[in-house]
Amino acid sequence: MLSARSLFQEIFDNDEAFRLFCSVAAGGEAQGGWENARIAALVPAEEREMAPRIARHGADEDKHGRIFTALLRKRGLEAVEVPTDVDYTMLLERDGIGLPHHKLRREEQLSVRDLVVYLAHSRVTEQRASEQMRLLCGVFGDHPDVGRAVRMISADEENHLAYCHEELLRLSAAGYGRLIRRTLRTTALAEIAVYRDVSLAVMARMGRILGWSAPKRAALAAGVHAVYAVERAGGWRRMVTLRMPEPAMRNALGGPSVPAPEFA
Repeated sequence: MLSARSLFQEIFDNDEAFRLFCSVAAGGEAQGGWENARIAALVPAEEREMAPRIARHGADEDKHGRIFTALLRKRGLEAVEVPTDVDYTMLLERDGIGLPHHKLRREEQLSVRDLVVYLAHSRVTEQRASEQMRLLCGVFGDHPDVGRAVRMISADEENHLAYCHEELLRLSAAGYGRLIRRTLRTTALAEIAVYRDVSLAVMARMGRILGWSAPKRAALAAGVHAVYAVERAGGWRRMVTLRMPEPAMRNALGGPSVPAPEFA
């Protein structure tokens, strides 16, 4: 019987599959770290108070990349180059989602509208990340090595999501509500299509590595398409709603990033 637990366990038990999985995850997190660091450096003067929180977001992403790399090294493995068809962050940028890298490489100050684009992109992608990490916590939460890693990353992703809600609501109250709603909708609809394509590419590569049968590959591909159909029909709306975090989650990125010396 196919289940998330059985699939992830199969990937975990195979060095080549585990190597690809962790390499993709580490690459995406490192890219997010760079993007946030550049945005923090280019924050407009009127929003300079955001810069430390954006920098904290980037530091967390860098930490996650190091954690996935450390998990590889504990198995005596090295990261591989991330194939283009499974590079989630690059494919989102290619589709015009988030701030383009050519803008982040310049030394020109960003605008508040640019921050809306950044926060909308983060709101949507952190939703996906938090859901995936909760799934991994359910599968590997009790594992002595992977369990500690996924629990730490999952807690960070929840903080990132709370931060995005709070900042977008603040900017909405400042008069950017229409832009925020429009940008969130565009971002979510693009993200669910990229996630579908990346999921299909990952499943195809894992199928070749693990020797899955044609019926198993077909069933998994059908499942990916079914998830997309549900999300396209309305499931995407969970990615665009905004709510003020509970008091304990407010100012979630107001302090320094929590180090992970046991992993990196």
